[in-house]
This record gives sequence, structure tokens and C-alpha cells, in this order.
Amino acid sequence: DALERAVQAAVGTFGRLDLAVNNAGVTAGREPVGTTPAEDWQRVLDVNLSGVFYSMRAEITAMLHGGGGGSIVNMASVFGTVGFAGSAPYVAAKHGVIGLTRTAALEYATRRIRVNAVAPGFVDTPLLHVDGRRQRGAALLAPIQRLGTAEEVAEVAVFLLSDRASLVTGSVYLADGGLSAR
Repeated sequence: DALERAVQAAVGTFGRLDLAVNNAGVTAGREPVGTTPAEDWQRVLDVNLSGVFYSMRAEITAMLHGGGGGSIVNMASVFGTVGFAGSAPYVAAKHGVIGLTRTAALEYATRRIRVNAVAPGFVDTPLLHVDGRRQRGAALLAPIQRLGTAEEVAEVAVFLLSDRASLVTGSVYLADGGLSAR
């Protein structure tokens, strides 16, 4: 309901909805599948996957009613394309975001709604901070040997939202510093 109200507020303010970015991410403790608490599993899927689903449902409805089509970008993760031990809820949710993105792209391509995903690697955001300290080892995992910035990831999303990407739908753009190339 809150997501639908937010979309309606945007439509009420601007007259229609043309662009949307769905960006949600929480993690859980680093546990193997066999000992991952069910509450952690559910919380991560609720935020990271169901949140994107409910957002897209409201956004697509508004875009269809607006008549002009639109563009949606979902934030996935490099871990939506590979596995990562100890992170089953996060990995499963981000794989789900990619599948949801591709499915919606197929369903709405003829209605002029493009749906794509950005799959960042390790980005210097609060998600990488534990007890106020950044996880230093994360930067070493990517071949470029540094963390990405939110601005670098945003540039990919801006491109996908723009008319310059008018031919692009159902795609996943990795912005991972080469992590997935390993």
C-alpha cells in the first residue's frame, strides 16, 4: 500500500510516471544455508525481492495508465549472477530480481515499458560498514582493487533510464570492477 501511495503521489505531482529506480538492499549474517535463520531468509527476501516486485507492480500500472511507456531500473547485484558462500538469502533475492526484471521486460516490451537491472559489485555504501568500519577486504575482491562509488553505479542507471538506451530492455548491466569476470 505504501508503494502504491508513493507512486500515486508522484503521478499527482508530475501528471504521470515515466522513470523509476528500485533500490533496496539488506543483508543477514554470514551463515551457510543449513544454519541460516528462517527470519533472516524471510527479511532479506521481503526487502530485496518482494520490495522490487511491489514497486514494479505499482510503477507499471501507473506507466500503463499514463500511456507514454516508461523505463524501470532495478538494482540487483553481482551476487545475482554468481554464488557467494554465506550469503544465501541475499544471493537468492538478487537472482530473483534479475529473473523478475527479465520477465517484466518481456511482458511489457510491446507496451513501451523498458525494464533493466544494474548489478553492482562492492560499492562504498553503509551496507559495507560493520560497527562503523568499512569492510576493507571487499575492495580486494575486484580486479580493479577498489570499491565502486554510488555515483558510478548511478551513471549506469541514468543511461538505462535515458532515451540513449531505447533499444535496451531485459538486460543486466554489471558494474562490478571485474568481479564477475573471475
